[in-house]
Amino acid sequence: MNIKNKACFKILILVLIGVVMFSCKNNAKDKSEITQNSEMSPSEKAWEKADEIIKNITVPKFKDTVFNVMDYGAVADGKTDNTIAFADAIGACSESGGGKVLVPEGKYLTGPIHLKSNVNFHIAENTEILFTKDKKAYLPVVHTSYEGMEFMSYSPMIYAYKQKNIAVTGKGVFNGQADNENWWPWSGAERYGYKQGQPQQRDDHNLPRLSKMVEDGVAVEERIFGEGHQFRVPFFEPFECENVLIKGVKFIKAPFWVMHPTKSNNVTVDGVTVESHGPNNDGCNPEYSKNVHIKNCLFDTGDDCIAIKSGRDNDGRRVGISSENIVVENCVMKDGHGGVVMGSEISGGVRNVFVRNCEMNSPNLDRAIRIKTNTRRGGTIEDIYVKNLKVGQVKEAVLKINTHYGIYENQEGNHMPVIRNIYLENVDVENGGEYGILIRGREESPVSGVYFTDVTIEKAETPLLIENANDVEFKNTTINGEQITYE
Repeated sequence: MNIKNKACFKILILVLIGVVMFSCKNNAKDKSEITQNSEMSPSEKAWEKADEIIKNITVPKFKDTVFNVMDYGAVADGKTDNTIAFADAIGACSESGGGKVLVPEGKYLTGPIHLKSNVNFHIAENTEILFTKDKKAYLPVVHTSYEGMEFMSYSPMIYAYKQKNIAVTGKGVFNGQADNENWWPWSGAERYGYKQGQPQQRDDHNLPRLSKMVEDGVAVEERIFGEGHQFRVPFFEPFECENVLIKGVKFIKAPFWVMHPTKSNNVTVDGVTVESHGPNNDGCNPEYSKNVHIKNCLFDTGDDCIAIKSGRDNDGRRVGISSENIVVENCVMKDGHGGVVMGSEISGGVRNVFVRNCEMNSPNLDRAIRIKTNTRRGGTIEDIYVKNLKVGQVKEAVLKINTHYGIYENQEGNHMPVIRNIYLENVDVENGGEYGILIRGREESPVSGVYFTDVTIEKAETPLLIENANDVEFKNTTINGEQITYE
């Protein structure tokens, strides 16, 4: 072999050695990563997934162009109807490619506000938007829903239908003007102003008629209600929308559910305050929605603070969309039926819910974490993670899972719910209420996999009540000072 060939041979040998060493190094790295991932607990993997969900949510951004509602005829006297002025400003903004519709400081009366793509509806500090008490202003009917059943009815107060990149922002107040004289009596509850003989939602031509249409599979566009019917409206409802932001604003005196993103994707609720104690005044109810981030909010409500939904009975099964990839963090929950709730309109299922770093405390807060369904609703609820939860006081239970839920008649059916993989970690409770932990599954479908790690509950009247549940595990968990074990 000549000198030149020898040199080439040496170079070839060095290259091969380098390739082998690089391959071994990468294989070792791959094995290390696999080992590391395999050693991660389900909780650790879950919170990595939560961070990934947040990272992948698209928060809408808008052009710098400003459309001041005053330039479209708005009057800030609290008496003049600004419905057309607001609509004109929103229309001009959207048609020009988007931007900010600015509502300057003042008090404005309006009918429903319909958002359009690429519009940020921004209300300045010291601004109050009053929604008219005239029910005819919420007509013509739009595609909306009531307690998980879709129909054509009065427009929500703030509504968007099949829009993209929308926002409601600012430091002002949205006032629904609902009270015992307006909207609330339709609930049929005397404490909310209902008087015997007045029309209300449970009359035959209202909820019973709608429920029958759902059961019979009547097309949504043929389920026409509106004038002459008594359905209270959601406050803010983006329906089949993408990239939604609601930030900084305050809601008071809501007719019904406050924030209700429906069939929507990429929803961010940031720094919102809900102070509304009327009937069914849930704070935020994502329904059939994916990739939702609720953070830095204050909920002080007449019903659930946050309730994750996916349709009621046959409507939920017809739509067949689960609510999933929902992260709730750094929120404060005061009054309400529950802090973070799943159900009862849950027929489409719920999965991948993450709750962390929240505070819940009120003598009028019934439960901290709640799952509610029955055999008419059915639904699969799985992979629910709760971490770093501080609870001062609750009335009934810290965790309540109930597959026998029912406030209406005949809640038994043929749709057995499935509930599995519920994790509570680092939960500190000062006053656990009537029960520390309350789980009622079904013999035919037991609740499966409920895991408690580093949970401390004090002052619970009854530490545990568990029926029809498998794989309930406690690690470093105490109730009333006693270590909990369960078999």
